Amino acid sequence: MDTVSRLLRAARPNARLDKRCLLGGATQMDVAGSPELEAPFHALLEGECRLQVGATVLHLRTGDVVLIPGGAAHHVTTSGAGRLRGTSETVGEAFTTTRSAGGGAAVIDLFCGSYVFDRGAGAVLLRSLPDPVHVSFGSSPESAEMLRSVSALMRAEGRQEGAGSAAILSALSTVLLAMVLRSSRGATTTTALWTAAADSRIAEAVDSVLADPGAEWTIERLSGAAAMSRATFLRHFGRETGTTVGAFLARARVMAAAELLDSSDATVANIAGSVGYRSESAFSRAFRGEVGTTPARYRIDQRRRRQPHDVG
Repeated sequence: MDTVSRLLRAARPNARLDKRCLLGGATQMDVAGSPELEAPFHALLEGECRLQVGATVLHLRTGDVVLIPGGAAHHVTTSGAGRLRGTSETVGEAFTTTRSAGGGAAVIDLFCGSYVFDRGAGAVLLRSLPDPVHVSFGSSPESAEMLRSVSALMRAEGRQEGAGSAAILSALSTVLLAMVLRSSRGATTTTALWTAAADSRIAEAVDSVLADPGAEWTIERLSGAAAMSRATFLRHFGRETGTTVGAFLARARVMAAAELLDSSDATVANIAGSVGYRSESAFSRAFRGEVGTTPARYRIDQRRRRQPHDVG
């Protein structure tokens, strides 16, 4: 299984498309902050606009997708003369349609939604991503063509909004997430995504660790497999992934452990050994550092969430 597919299977994101925004000129849409482990996204299918999150201002064009892992409040603004207008909303069965207050012809077609991640592997993946992530699929013919196909399906379903529309739009939103995670820096994004290193040697190292996180992965072993000196490997790894080898190893092992804690009855000690830790205490410290709770507590909480609620 490839890296991105493996990550999405482990993270189990729940994709939801909330709004289709057909905004006219000189309009500002304010987007409130999201709950923990919920990452909003915006896919601009047509037009140009500006998105501001904190001090970061992104200029979006047709084919751009933005993911905000931290869930911070942000603003979407279209250009145009005159005082900025607000927005009005029409609630539909599958999603809400947002337009400029006072009407007028739309200058952008923007789909907005969110991904909700689980507290284990999903949380680790979410927190490992740059914030925000800005991908321009219009920069390469292949990516642009794929986004056009996905966009056409989203827009057609948006116009129809019939039975199954919510499920279809959710699935297409998951496709967008997979496209974002596999977008390498220098090709479609200015941000280093460890999920899609452009250097094939670094990408192979990432794939190898994710496929077998319990192996004895030393820098010497990884650099040797990449046919690089230790110093060169470390420099290239940091540049391509935006993280260190140590931090990446910890995240890969904790994500694998979270899956095992969810899906098996193996003891915490056995799981620790299977993902590369020589002691249960070292594993527990690493797990708590990434997930925010101990492995035992995480397992208990996950099982409680899966239990059916009492009725009556």
